Order: sequence, then C-alpha cells, then structure tokens
Amino acid sequence: MARSKTGVKPATKTRILLVDDHPLMREGLGARINRERDMTVCGEAGTAAEALEAMERLKPDLTIVDISLPGRDGIELLKDARSRFPKAVLLALSFHDESLYAERALRAGAAGYLMKSMPPDQLITAIRRVIAGEIAVSAATANRILRNASDAGTSQTQSKVSLLSDRELEVFYLLGEGHQRERIATELNLSVKTVDCHRTKICQKLGLRTLAELLQYAVQYAPGEIPSRRSPPKAASR
Repeated sequence: MARSKTGVKPATKTRILLVDDHPLMREGLGARINRERDMTVCGEAGTAAEALEAMERLKPDLTIVDISLPGRDGIELLKDARSRFPKAVLLALSFHDESLYAERALRAGAAGYLMKSMPPDQLITAIRRVIAGEIAVSAATANRILRNASDAGTSQTQSKVSLLSDRELEVFYLLGEGHQRERIATELNLSVKTVDCHRTKICQKLGLRTLAELLQYAVQYAPGEIPSRRSPPKAASR
C-alpha cells in the first residue's frame, strides 16, 4: 500500500458487503457506514446468488446479510456462505423477531444478529464488535442462549414455533401477515404445491387441525413483532 506524503502508512479500512433486497436500505446503511474512517462499503447485493458471487469477487472483510431475501433467504445464504467461505465474517440484520431468528442465524454461521430498528450509532458499535472477533447480539438474546444452554438435557418444553424449520418459519410469518399461498410462493420462489406442503407440516408441528386454526395462530403471533417484508424501509440516519 502506498504511503502518504508524510510517510505514514494509511490505516486500512474494513471492507463491508451489504446484502439486502431493498435498495433504499442499502443506500441508507451504506451512507452511515461510509461516514466512519475505518469502514467502507465495497459492494452490494440484492439476492443470495448475487451475494455469493460478490463474496467470491470482492472478498469483503465483513458481509451484512438481511434475513428476508427473495428466493433463497438469508438463513440459507448464511449456511451457503459459511460452507463456501469458511473464514468469512457474517452478520445478520433483520426486522424479524430475534427471539426465534437470532439463534438460527448464529447456528447458520453469523457472528451476530442485529435489528434494523436499533439506533444507527449502536449498529455501528455492534459492527465494530463483530469486526473485532466478538459476538453481537442483544442482552435478551444473550441471556436466552445462556438459559437454553443451562437447561440442556432437562425436560423443559421447547416452544412449538421453534420446532419449525427455517423455511416453515418464513411461510408461517407470511401467513401471519395475511398473504395468500400464491403470494407466499412468489415471495419465496416456491411452487404453490410446496407452500401447501409447508402449511401441512406447520399444522402438524404446532398441533393444529385446520388451515383456519393455523391462520388464526399465525395472525396472533405476528402482530407487533414482524413488520411486513415489503414495507418501505427507513434510511439509516445519524
């Protein structure tokens, strides 16, 4: 690296890849990151496929992944990225309820799980923690992980919703948002028949007998926790 006129070697900036299907969100978060002297956005991607290609081409120091992506979702992307790039540093960022998604993201290979609703300055602080090799999660999530670890091997009943697979959880939340199966199929790049199969498995795991019961359960579970996947995001501000 070239030295400055003073002979001092410039500090290397952490190169960050942003993966989010909302251009406005990428623009807002990117602008906030680029204000920092030690960080820079080296690239952007809107889908899992684009993200993997960008990781291969750009070799970022950190990749920030939105959980809600069209087609192959963020959890699956985290798994794929961890498999293809074992040394990659990954951070999940989402609107989704951390009580269910945070631990899934960590198991998939993320070094942290952050909510898009958190203040921008706190988000930057959390990004620095991940860059430094630490885990970045909320205090509530950290306590829950420790509690679950201490309860391992006991007879404590596991939440039924936590028994759902990553894809089943996506379908469950979209049902709670009022989407029809055709819309869900489009959102997740699945066939309607596959969505029907997921609905059946969800009913079985939750102990529900009818689609009406499933819809009622999903609607009661989602409000106040899961904003619409396609609602316009707010640009990050200082």
